[in-house]
Amino acid sequence: MSFSRSESVREQQQSCSRVLFVSKRRFTRVHQVSLSNSDMSAASNLRSEDQFLCSICMDVFTDPVSTPCGHNFCKICIKQHWDMNQRCQCPMCKETFYTRPQLRVNTFISEMVAQFRREAQQKASSSSSEQQAAKPGEVPCDVCTGTRLKALKSCLVCQTSYCQTHLEHHLTKEALKRHQLIDAMENLEGRICTKHGKPLELFCKTDQTCVCMLCSVLDHKNHEFVPLREEYEGKKAELEKTEAEIQQMIQKRRLKIQEITESVKMSKDAADRQKAEGVQAFTALMESVERCLKELMKEIEDKQEATEKQAEGLIKDLELEISELMERSSKVEQISCSEDHLHLLQSFSSLKAAPPTKDWTEVRVRPPSYEGTVVRAVAQLEETLGKDMKKKLFEAELKRVQKHEVDVTLDPDTAHPYLILTDDGKQVRDSDVRKNLPDNPERFSHCACVLGEQSFSSSRFYFEVQVKGKTDWTLGVATESINRKGKITLSPQDGFWTVMLRNGNKYKANAGHPVPLCLHPGPEKVGVFVDYEEGLVSFYDVGAAALIYSFTGFSFTHKLHPYFCPCNNDGGKNSAPLIICPVNQTESILFDELIDFY
Repeated sequence: MSFSRSESVREQQQSCSRVLFVSKRRFTRVHQVSLSNSDMSAASNLRSEDQFLCSICMDVFTDPVSTPCGHNFCKICIKQHWDMNQRCQCPMCKETFYTRPQLRVNTFISEMVAQFRREAQQKASSSSSEQQAAKPGEVPCDVCTGTRLKALKSCLVCQTSYCQTHLEHHLTKEALKRHQLIDAMENLEGRICTKHGKPLELFCKTDQTCVCMLCSVLDHKNHEFVPLREEYEGKKAELEKTEAEIQQMIQKRRLKIQEITESVKMSKDAADRQKAEGVQAFTALMESVERCLKELMKEIEDKQEATEKQAEGLIKDLELEISELMERSSKVEQISCSEDHLHLLQSFSSLKAAPPTKDWTEVRVRPPSYEGTVVRAVAQLEETLGKDMKKKLFEAELKRVQKHEVDVTLDPDTAHPYLILTDDGKQVRDSDVRKNLPDNPERFSHCACVLGEQSFSSSRFYFEVQVKGKTDWTLGVATESINRKGKITLSPQDGFWTVMLRNGNKYKANAGHPVPLCLHPGPEKVGVFVDYEEGLVSFYDVGAAALIYSFTGFSFTHKLHPYFCPCNNDGGKNSAPLIICPVNQTESILFDELIDFY
């Protein structure tokens, strides 16, 4: 909303009047509250201040006059009102006078106003003695000498704060009663224009600053202005919105704390279960190992005891010679530090001669032969444990990761044009015919591969793929940001964590430099497990319940998709499809059965 100069002046007058009106009303209420109980009945009989207020300036009448329609106004107020408007109209009932009425002072109302002011002054005088000195944190009166009383109001024009007694002049004196009063506050100079010395009453929306009335017609001419209250209401609404947003952010973070706390609790519970299972498994394993260990220890200790006896005798001789040598060393050091030239030269010959010591060069303590001792113990242990125990251990581990199974389907928008996908999105194979498909950004253009439709950016997930009957394939996971056009490099640095089969029997893990894998026989079904937070990607031979390979120590920052490459058809030799299979845990044994095995 913009203001013209005349509109700004009227707004200023009305703003000042409203402030004065409110100040006067508050002042009257303060006096009424301060009355003693004995005066309450008298106070109820006092004339209402509202009866003596001009509806234009909202202040007590000054030279009250009456219009022909019966309404009363300050003489100067009604004249200015008619001067500023083209029509001569009553501000109250809007009755129009075609000729400006002759206005005379209403003597009755004038006398009533004078009496009201006298009563107000008497009340102010009687209650001034009850005022208290300003406490720390309260605004003191700037006029009081000696004990400074608590200020009730501050005048923006005088830039002074007044107690109840010293405020009376601003309520009764004609020259002061139109000053702008506000609730008492310190640093009044901050509310005054430093250039013009006038109260800051307008807000310049053009320059986003508070200005006085003179600023609006001089320094900020043709700018857009609004009253401070209007801008205050707008900014207050913005702050309330900001506060609501902050509270919402706080709530979200509290919920996130709760979520993290729950995650930590779940992690602790899982860790406790894993520790309990680990303790049970390894306790049983240790019981199986203990017998072999005791026998091994007995054999080694017997041999060691004989060696120690031999060594004791040699050590005693060596310690005796060391003692003699240390004594000789002490003497040499003592003579070396002497400043007596003659004494050093006389002692040199005897100290320089080599002491009689035994030649220990060829002396040895021959350790007993332990060849075959540990090997035989380990062989006996392996015979005890057997291959079945190892298989069951891996089965128990595989069962745990299978609990994180997710439903994976193939994404046709990423599939190479040579690939054929089933309608359910669970199988993919290579064909010899290139389909006419749009070359969208998601589609692989060079390598015959396809991504899973699902993406994962947290927690753990697991899926299984049947590779039976194939001579070439590649499986794993890839980041969403991988290159899909032209030739690609299968490595973690390029966003791929995969294992592959080539030529029917050559298995490799693509870890930057290919890592050969010894798998005989090869897997018919491969399980892929990812722990996003731990940076772990593991591959399992589901049928053999064995770990194929693990990528560890990575830090994932992008979404991960399952990755499938059935490779070229190779004239029908590699025509079998890759099949995403549901996890079948019925083949896995219960952990209790594993404990029973021990």
